[in-house]
Amino acid sequence: MSLVADAYNSLIAEPGKAPLFWMLLGFLGSFGFIRLSTRMIRAEVSWWPGNVTPGGLHIHHLVFGILIMALSGVVGLATLPGSPWVEVLAALFGIGLGLTFDEFALVLHLDDVYWSEEGRKSIDAVILTALFLALLFLGMAPFGVDDLQGEEAAGLAIVWALVGVNIVLCSITFLKGKLPTGLVGVFVPGVSLVGAIRLANPRSPWARSRYGSRPDKQARAEARFSLERRRTARVKARFIDFVMDQRKRLPGGSG
Repeated sequence: MSLVADAYNSLIAEPGKAPLFWMLLGFLGSFGFIRLSTRMIRAEVSWWPGNVTPGGLHIHHLVFGILIMALSGVVGLATLPGSPWVEVLAALFGIGLGLTFDEFALVLHLDDVYWSEEGRKSIDAVILTALFLALLFLGMAPFGVDDLQGEEAAGLAIVWALVGVNIVLCSITFLKGKLPTGLVGVFVPGVSLVGAIRLANPRSPWARSRYGSRPDKQARAEARFSLERRRTARVKARFIDFVMDQRKRLPGGSG
């Protein structure tokens, strides 16, 4: 235990990463717990907490997530506490974030699409959020802004120009429907260049606006982004199928 405590202090607490660490842990923990809970409910297993239905009204867990985020965020900003309370509030905020983003698709569609194909957007949102928090935890600054300190005037102009180019490349990558690549490109310049150059997702805004008059390019994009020809997509699809319990089609609420 002393080794774990020493590692935590030297790698997380002393560099000031403890709030991000506990926020990420709370986010992943609450997402994993609520997915387990909803699967148990769907399998008609009687367990706590089950569906929350006071007076017959089904309260989705994103409501609790929003309340937890609001409470922890307001308390944190109003009091600006020190350790260990800042870590407690960060963990609570992460828990609320996980509960809310697990039902991201419901808010997006304004419909209970939790177990449907549209519900996969919730998993995408969770993956992107976890990636974003993890990159921040690793100490990567968006667009390398931390690297601007101490630069000479001429060097500063060059750096800002490179940051501007990276912002443009990241924007193109996002428009091409490559959200994970664009997000990593925000923190790791160069990745966005690859995303901006390569073919767009055939269902992305970029493809709809630019590939309509070029059926050959649209066909190439369809081939590249098909689940059968992209190993990463197949792995992601299997992961989402597992998380969403797509192996069986049983009725049930989302919790």
